[in-house]
Amino acid sequence: MHIPEVTAPTIAIAGTTDRFPVRRIFCVGQNYADHAREMGSDPDRQEPFFFSKPADAVVTNGSTLPFPPQTEDLHHEVELVVALSTGGKDVAVEDATAMIFGAGVGIDLTRRDLQAAAKKIGRPWDMAKGFDRSAPIAALTPGVPATSGSIALTVDGETRQSGDLSMMIWSVPEIIATLSTFVELAPGDLIFTGTPAGVGPIQRGQTVRATIEGFEPLEVTLTA
Repeated sequence: MHIPEVTAPTIAIAGTTDRFPVRRIFCVGQNYADHAREMGSDPDRQEPFFFSKPADAVVTNGSTLPFPPQTEDLHHEVELVVALSTGGKDVAVEDATAMIFGAGVGIDLTRRDLQAAAKKIGRPWDMAKGFDRSAPIAALTPGVPATSGSIALTVDGETRQSGDLSMMIWSVPEIIATLSTFVELAPGDLIFTGTPAGVGPIQRGQTVRATIEGFEPLEVTLTA
C-alpha cells in the first residue's frame, strides 16, 4: 500500500527566498464595528468568535482562481493576517506579541449564500468559509504589525472596502490571547484578524486587489 507524501503549504516571506510553513488557519469574526453593523450584529465589545480554514486553502499572490463551486454569491473580505513563530495556551495579552513572526495581507473569500442558508437553519457554515483556495495571502513581512494604517480592497479598480487597522475592536495581542484559551497555538498558525465594512460580491473575470499600509499588496483574479 502506498503512503502518500503530504507537503505543508507555505507562504512567501518578503525580502527573502524563504517560505513560511502553514500549520492551521484561524479567523476572527466581525472585528470591525462597521462590518459588524453591516452584517446585522451589535458592534459592542463582546468576546471575539472564531472559525477556521484548512491550511491548503492558501493561495499565492498573483494567482488566477477558478470560480468556486456551489455558490453564486462569492464575497471578498480584506484582512490583516498574523503568522505565529511560537505557540502556547492560556497566553497572557502582554506575552502575545512575542509569539508573532510577521504579518501580511489576506482575503477571506466567503460563499455568502451558503453562509446565509446555514445561519438560517442553525447549521455550521464551514463550507461557506473553509473551501478550496479560500485564503489568498501575500508575502509576510517579519515583525510585529502596526496598530494603525490603511486597509483597503478594490474590485477592477473600484474601491469596495476602506478602513484603518486602528478600527479593530480587539487588538492583535487580545485576539491571540483569547484564541489560546480555546486551542493550544503552535508555530505555523495563521490568524485572519477581521475585515472592515464594504464586503460584497465578486463576479467571474474580476480582479481583486487588497492593500494594507506597509505590506506587499495582494492581487487575485477569478476566471471568466
